[in-house]
Amino acid sequence: MSIPVRLGLVQRVLPAYRATLFDALAKDCPDGLSVFAGQSRPEEMIESGAGLQIARRFQARNLHLPFHLCWQAGLMSWLNSWQPQVIIVEANPRYLHTPAAVGWMHARSRKVIGWGLGAPGPQTGLRGAIRRRFLSQFDALLTYSQQGAAEYRAAGFPADRIFVAPNAATPRPVNPPPVRQEIFANGHPTVLFVGRLQARKRVDVLLRACAALPASIQPAVWIVGDGPARAELETLAGQVYPAAQFFGARHGASLDPLFDAADLFVLPGTGGLALQQAMSHALPVMAAQADGTQADLVRSANGWQLIPGSLNDLTRSLQQALSDAARLRRMGLESYRIVADEINLEQMVSVFAQAVHAVLEG
Repeated sequence: MSIPVRLGLVQRVLPAYRATLFDALAKDCPDGLSVFAGQSRPEEMIESGAGLQIARRFQARNLHLPFHLCWQAGLMSWLNSWQPQVIIVEANPRYLHTPAAVGWMHARSRKVIGWGLGAPGPQTGLRGAIRRRFLSQFDALLTYSQQGAAEYRAAGFPADRIFVAPNAATPRPVNPPPVRQEIFANGHPTVLFVGRLQARKRVDVLLRACAALPASIQPAVWIVGDGPARAELETLAGQVYPAAQFFGARHGASLDPLFDAADLFVLPGTGGLALQQAMSHALPVMAAQADGTQADLVRSANGWQLIPGSLNDLTRSLQQALSDAARLRRMGLESYRIVADEINLEQMVSVFAQAVHAVLEG
């Protein structure tokens, strides 16, 4: 579905994994797409990547304030130069520049779409009133999950103006799922983690959980990635789980042999869009429950949602998973079906286009 207007996107930062989405959107925007985004704080360790290939970028000057507040300088210059007919902004009340952008657009009878995780917490009292007022400025809302959509409805936003675009970083798979035998290669399973090695990823919990498993199902653990916690994790692995292997950072096609040879993909901490890449290789998955964005992706038919930071829950889930190779194969095929049919980059772009058309139609 083509987007028949000049489109603008306002982002606090432009992480590397978002470039694919924004370039895919730009392909569907004959009049162009411009992304207004600034730099993250150094301590956030957000990978910015090589940048956009099709969409344009306008550099914001981010002023990060206490309490996670942010002001983006240069916004009015961008709006005046780009002259978008629709903009998509992050629906985060801590971003202090948003009302100015909304006011500029509405003064010119143009449309603004908010894009957010949802609106958790109580919807009553002063907090609820402030939230409802903030959300009411948008002409439509995009969210990643059904949970987010339910929260926006509970906050009083019209249901027909809420669009669920499951968070995707990879296109629909083009290759068939790899064929895996219903027994583990070499007599033992292989568990794979891919991600940046930092404390919040909780790879330490994965190592300890594997060490707590019965010896008969203890897996080979492949840890792919780099980051500030790598040396500490390698030391821990040497102490509690020497079977763990560290592969360093790998990207793109160099990951394919590891995904194809693994039996289970585990993300014990927050974040991790590599989950969808694993699913495109027909792997069952485990991921920590977070903000609801994983709920539509990780289901009982293809994986396990983990209690964040719980060693006992991860150990119990691993024991259940690794005790039945045939079941893992069935769950892996369901993972593949989900990313092929439901949650992929093409579907996310389609929902964004639907939201734009809806606000243009009034």
